[in-house]
Amino acid sequence: MEKKLVLIDGNSIAYRAFFALPLLSNSKGVHTNAVYGFAMMLNKIVKDEKPTHILVAFDAGKTTFRHETYKEYKGTRQKTPPELSEQFSYVRELLKAYGIAYYELQNYEADDIIGTLSLEAEKEDFLIKVYSGDKDLTQLATDKTTVCITRKGITDIEEYTPEHVQEKYGLTPNQIIDMKGLMGDTSDNIPGVPGIGEKTAIKLLKQFHTVEALLESIDDVSGAKLKEKLHEHKDLARLSRELATIMRTVPLDLTIDRLIYNGADEDQQYNLFRDLEFKTLLDGLNRSEETVMEDVSFDIIDSPEPAHFEQVNAIYVEMIDVNYHKSPVVAVAVSGRNGTCFMSAKNAIESDVFKQWAENKSIRKTVFDAKRTIIALRRHGIELAGIDFDVFLASYLINPSESPEDFAAVAKLHGETGIASDEAVYGKGAKRALPAEEVYAKHVSAKAEALSRLDDTCRRELSENSQSKLFDELELPLALILADMESEGVRVDMNRLEEMGIELKKRLAEMEQTIHRLAGTEFNINSPKQLGVILFEKLGLPPFKKTKTGYSTSADVLEKLAPSHEIVQHILDYRQIGKLQSTYIEGLLKVADSDTHKIHTRFNQALTQTGRLSSTEPNLQNIPIRLEEGRKIRQAFIPGKSDSVLFAADYSQIELRVLAHISGDEKLIEAFRQDMDIHTATAMEVFHVDSEAVTSDMRRQAKAVNFGIVYGISDYGLSQNLGITRKEAAEFIERYLKTYPGVKEYMSNVIREAKENGYVTTLLNRRRYIPEVTSRNFNLRSFGERTAMNTPIQGSAADIIKKAMIDAAARLEKETLTSKLLLQVHDELIFDVPKEEIDKMKSVVPDVMEQAFKLDVPLKVDYSFGPTWYDAK
Repeated sequence: MEKKLVLIDGNSIAYRAFFALPLLSNSKGVHTNAVYGFAMMLNKIVKDEKPTHILVAFDAGKTTFRHETYKEYKGTRQKTPPELSEQFSYVRELLKAYGIAYYELQNYEADDIIGTLSLEAEKEDFLIKVYSGDKDLTQLATDKTTVCITRKGITDIEEYTPEHVQEKYGLTPNQIIDMKGLMGDTSDNIPGVPGIGEKTAIKLLKQFHTVEALLESIDDVSGAKLKEKLHEHKDLARLSRELATIMRTVPLDLTIDRLIYNGADEDQQYNLFRDLEFKTLLDGLNRSEETVMEDVSFDIIDSPEPAHFEQVNAIYVEMIDVNYHKSPVVAVAVSGRNGTCFMSAKNAIESDVFKQWAENKSIRKTVFDAKRTIIALRRHGIELAGIDFDVFLASYLINPSESPEDFAAVAKLHGETGIASDEAVYGKGAKRALPAEEVYAKHVSAKAEALSRLDDTCRRELSENSQSKLFDELELPLALILADMESEGVRVDMNRLEEMGIELKKRLAEMEQTIHRLAGTEFNINSPKQLGVILFEKLGLPPFKKTKTGYSTSADVLEKLAPSHEIVQHILDYRQIGKLQSTYIEGLLKVADSDTHKIHTRFNQALTQTGRLSSTEPNLQNIPIRLEEGRKIRQAFIPGKSDSVLFAADYSQIELRVLAHISGDEKLIEAFRQDMDIHTATAMEVFHVDSEAVTSDMRRQAKAVNFGIVYGISDYGLSQNLGITRKEAAEFIERYLKTYPGVKEYMSNVIREAKENGYVTTLLNRRRYIPEVTSRNFNLRSFGERTAMNTPIQGSAADIIKKAMIDAAARLEKETLTSKLLLQVHDELIFDVPKEEIDKMKSVVPDVMEQAFKLDVPLKVDYSFGPTWYDAK
């Protein structure tokens, strides 16, 4: 069998992946784009190369033996963005999951490790493939070693053999070192000979072959100025060649036979991909769940009787579709001291005995996902009452970093290991279906029985965490309110949606004509390949990235190009309008009920680690409103009746007010108490000017850093937001923290708390565990520290608006108002209000929201109303 060794430059590929992909993160806030890109690269390499041996080499530190020769080596490189640095530990976890060895050695670079191993492997008759984004490695190319250099992107590869090096440069691979010696390398801060670029270097090497031969024959060089440069900078040329030379005699405590590749560990891959939320990669594993042998004793009940519900404390309602607004109930099981009973959906729903028991609010019941259970039974005319405990919500509060929706996974977190996963019982994806009744009867009964036991377990854990009050007074009451909101739904004007669809199609046609006119020709705007040719060849714009099929025309590329030509902004707007048309107009029409014209979104109460609600199918929290056309989509959202309006009330800068309260910073608190524009106030303090002297740019920068602090932004992140250098961003953050010393002290204190306890808490005692904060890895620890700083702020803001929702529902009932809470969107609550109740709601809603929680600064609520959601904004 042919022996093949693949050597990968780990730092280089991680950098390429980070800058080639958007700044992705999972629901826990961990940045993942570099890890994802690295995984895609590994998949391609393993599939294409089928290596027998493989290694990923990393740089071990900032200094190497080259710094002893030249202290300024790589001195111009910018500090690695923390958003990338924090991912290196996950890259190493990724390599473990893939079964791939990795290695680093103090005082040497990854290039030197690769150079040494490739030379050794050649002696042992291996074929070698080297993967990197650094063309310096092309000097290693031989008849046995091919150097694969990533071009723009991750998987777009250019293979360098000696023949390709000759074809591209007219040089041998070894002469690449001499070329670098003459022209230098700005990325590594190798000086070279001032004034000599690539063309001149190649021309000289074709004549003299090596730097040394050239320096010995300078008088034979044509051109007086060039001769003068070479005479003057002989030492620089020799130094630069030495710096550019990859060392191939590194003292490795590593042998090639330790690099044998035996394939990936799919269990490790599955766990890592699941944690990082790489759905595409998870699907690619095609991993079937192991079936658990469930051990449960239960009775199948055809005709429920009162005796079957004596001493019962748990009910589990089974549906096999995630969308419980549409999925039929499959079965019901109840469990308690007298055992477990299973009922088919028909036998349960048609039973008056079951209905009476379910609707009896004096009988306490434990469920799994109260909102889901209420809505499922409500669709069959049963109003479940008396819910006293929800294991799903309790588990989420106990540790929000572990928030699976599958019952078996939740149960396992709390010691119940005998439950099969739904996937194992019902199948996956399109193959999901009901098995024989005896199979799912056992499965549903096992869930109900475990639910009965989990009641005590989870209550005890909540109590130990001092979170019983958070559960009893916030999360469980909120679940009941969310169930009502989801059941009620929000009405849409189908005709208006269809009209907007026509308007957007017309707008797209007009924009298409404009783009074709600016391009000087007709082409398919939706074809990246054709668009790339127009932008980068016909119009001559500078390409930032290339892909396998041509030029990259991704949104981030186009945004950078926008100032270069007016066509670019038109293309960006064209794409945005196209997305509005397909995702929101057509999407909303698709999910709206054909009879009631209502949309029933699902609010995710146990997903985010900060406690914020999100919504799905459709996501009503994410309708894009940057363009007026996006904002107009809200015109389609209307009250349930013609004599009502939509009433929108939202908190003004709630997270910054929470920051002022938590930090106790006197200047921030005073600014809010004086009802100042906080961004202007910050600009005044940071720039030391009066309010009249604050420019729009100053306020924009102050706003970015205000919200940046809330979200734990880095100097890199702020520089990207503001379009300034990282140095300027770092200076701005430093000035901000000097201006608000209370904020700086809060940051120090909360990080210390996280390190001491392993978690941070919100004002209402919601926890978020942050194991990264004590990591030995500096970059991972930095990520943990940023998370520790922003979680109490975001989480407390989420808790406050949840409290406001509960208080609002109670107040509407107390005032005997018929107004209904329909939606929660970020910091905004939207009500359906009869016109005769508008005046009352003007006082009730702001009062409830502003009194939801007592802060050291006033909570401020703005409200508006109108015939549509658009008008209410």
